Amino acid sequence: MLGIVALGSALALTLAGCARGGEGTGATDDAAPASPGITDSSIALGITTPLSGPTAGPGTCTVAGITAYFGERNAEGGIEFGDGVTRTVDIEALDDAYDPQKAKANYDQLKDSVFAMTSGLGTPTNRAYLEAAIADEVPQVLVMTGDPIFSDTGESPSQLGFVPIYQNEGLAFGELLVASGDDHKVAILSQNDDFGEGYVEGFKEAVEGADNVEIVEELTYEATDTAVDGQLTELAASDADVFFNAMSITPLVISSLQKAQQLGWTPSWFLPSNTSSPAAILQPGGAEAFPGVYSVSFAKAPASPAFAEDEDVQTFLASLKEYADYQDMPAFPHCMWSYMVGATLEQAFMEMTEPTRESFMEALRSITDFQAPLMLEGTAVDTTTDGQPAVSSVVVQKYNGKGYDTVESFG
Repeated sequence: MLGIVALGSALALTLAGCARGGEGTGATDDAAPASPGITDSSIALGITTPLSGPTAGPGTCTVAGITAYFGERNAEGGIEFGDGVTRTVDIEALDDAYDPQKAKANYDQLKDSVFAMTSGLGTPTNRAYLEAAIADEVPQVLVMTGDPIFSDTGESPSQLGFVPIYQNEGLAFGELLVASGDDHKVAILSQNDDFGEGYVEGFKEAVEGADNVEIVEELTYEATDTAVDGQLTELAASDADVFFNAMSITPLVISSLQKAQQLGWTPSWFLPSNTSSPAAILQPGGAEAFPGVYSVSFAKAPASPAFAEDEDVQTFLASLKEYADYQDMPAFPHCMWSYMVGATLEQAFMEMTEPTRESFMEALRSITDFQAPLMLEGTAVDTTTDGQPAVSSVVVQKYNGKGYDTVESFG
């Protein structure tokens, strides 16, 4: 399922060439000197992401999707940048095992050889080198975290998130529940960090003042926990009919689904987009036992029959196999997300008029209403709103036993 095997603690994927420093850019005396990681033939991008450990599945996808996208482009001869130079794109990916200290060490190893950091999964891991990237003026962009700090230009001038901020997802869940008009009791289990807090903040904002929604129990867990059976037992006693499980650790979501069934507690579930995979989480967890499992999305799911003949999906799957050596049907949405990251980066590359990080950030922050490959109808890439990531729009979906159906109402 992983598709790419991490050798030891590091994985280096080189698609074409070897971009180092700014040598050989052919810059004239009047042109701005090239930033590190870009030459007149290639540009290097760095990724630190979990390629081992409990989050290796989605972490591997964050490399596979972008590798597939730029594999396509490199095979076509490269990308024509806004300065008129055609370049291929090299990916250098290192394993951090979802460990912030390893993520910082990976950044330190990559920062002098890559043009920008991108695509890596995780709030604590991306935060681990945030201050260093700001100080070094290394772009840290289109990363897989919904932490709003990465999309705040005041706090993070060379950063930009890709996926919707956690508050947006929580807000969508809450609005769906309020709009149902029926009375609901909600139990919440959230990760005790910015990830969990963001989801709960958005949900509470949506249900505040609503007469039909009551939060009857709220507990937390640590990202380092190996079990949450105690919390599930306590939450089941609340007799809530809706369970909001703001959890980012794949094995814990599976065990939570199983534990709830053992306890005879079968509420409807709300799950974050990054831990809602049908094949990797819901099916092994026995999610069909619950009246409804809801999540949000902005990307087409290749496993869904609705997209079996979709041209974008077919191209994506073929590229995953050919250029990323990812042979299986993607079990995590991060494969699609990072493919879309590649397309978004290409938009910026085509508009940057100088081989500099400054020109790149200016181009990246100017993308509006871009329909990246695999985007669902009603969603788009827009990087122009301060405080919002590249993708801020989502649609709510309900698990149908194999994939998800888009829904407009709860029930």
